[in-house]
Amino acid sequence: MRDFQISASMNRRTVLRGSAMLGAGLAASSLPFASAAWAQDAAGTRWPGVSQFVRNHVAQERVACMVATLGFGQGSADTIAAGTRTFGGNGTVGPDTLFRIYSMTKPITGLAAVMCIDEGLLSLDQPIADFIPGFANMMVQKTYDGPITRDNLEPAVRPITVRHLLTHTAGLGYSIIQEGPIREAYIANGLVPGQISNLPIAREIFGGTPVRSLAQFAEGLSRMPLVYQPGTRWSYSVSLDLLGHVIELATGQAFDSFLEQRIFAPCGMTSTGFRVAREDVGRFTGNYFLLGGFPVPLDLPNSSVYLQQPAFPFGGAGLVSTPRDYDRFLTMLAGWGEIDGTRVASEPAVRLATSNLFPDTLASNGGFSTGGRSFGYGAGGLVGTGDAQGLFGWFGAAGTAGLVNLKYGLRHNLMTQYMPAETLDVQTQFPLLVAADAARLLAG
Repeated sequence: MRDFQISASMNRRTVLRGSAMLGAGLAASSLPFASAAWAQDAAGTRWPGVSQFVRNHVAQERVACMVATLGFGQGSADTIAAGTRTFGGNGTVGPDTLFRIYSMTKPITGLAAVMCIDEGLLSLDQPIADFIPGFANMMVQKTYDGPITRDNLEPAVRPITVRHLLTHTAGLGYSIIQEGPIREAYIANGLVPGQISNLPIAREIFGGTPVRSLAQFAEGLSRMPLVYQPGTRWSYSVSLDLLGHVIELATGQAFDSFLEQRIFAPCGMTSTGFRVAREDVGRFTGNYFLLGGFPVPLDLPNSSVYLQQPAFPFGGAGLVSTPRDYDRFLTMLAGWGEIDGTRVASEPAVRLATSNLFPDTLASNGGFSTGGRSFGYGAGGLVGTGDAQGLFGWFGAAGTAGLVNLKYGLRHNLMTQYMPAETLDVQTQFPLLVAADAARLLAG
């Protein structure tokens, strides 16, 4: 038990930050649109690198299962799947298997906010204090993760805006990122932006019990000091969760209802939501904590925390989805807001959401970078620059990845379930293998 506690402590800071594990080779995803000839062969033949990657991870028992969906433009997706829903189980997996997508929720919430901007309900540079007055006079820590005392606090030099929330530049904290007094204050006040498991050890590792509504979550955040001055640097945070409440106030509609009516239903995402119905347990995967490479059950289908109503709809990391559903979301983005003849979002809204929205007040070293390469940031997801122009998407804490290259229409989505995400080199390698397979495919 002691070794488990030590490992958990070491990994807690990064367990949900697996979303940021993106290698410099993502630029290789910039590939030309494929002709119809690509659809003539079996999925495994078309995508041999991805197929071997998926099957090797399952065969070597690194993960219980893995499903990849790949496609171009508005075309149908290839599916490559291996494994069973749980280790030792007999439920095969496929495009309709349910996975916890965690931070792949963020681009969905981001698009929802941009749709509100497109409709005049919000403005990109509008202070959120217009909707939540408690954010009008925020204080900021002088020393990052330092004491919450008067001598370590100073007034915010500018208001937090919608743009800041979309791009993680609001200066808000994250209980799975911060350390010391600020983390303790987040947990003590129930500012916990997700759910992991019903196991008591999970609450010890990941921290705390969330408040019971988005309104309470927002109000609690407004009383916390910021960890950075607004608009100065990218810092992974609860900003997309807070944005869910801003959307509620701007639309007069519950956040989860807005997502269902405006994105999920028109996209045909019939299995995506913040809770798993009991009748769908037979499609639900198990989630595992990799302890020294050994998978320890963290959240199994029949006893999952996702069978319960969540404290509130976590817009940053709360959704469960399927490979088919998330590919529908990516297909809609690839169609500049349209899928199967249904207009979900306007083309200007999608172009805005997938563009670099960093504020012009960003510090010279304050952007998002990983693998030695810098990226832009849009509505809840990274934005490719240079030879990766057109790339948009994000990652999840349990090893998932969802990306689309809007310039060329290449969709690639990977779902599996293990934590911490960076324990395996899945999220860095998957986009590279997709790019290599696509290059071979087009060359042939």
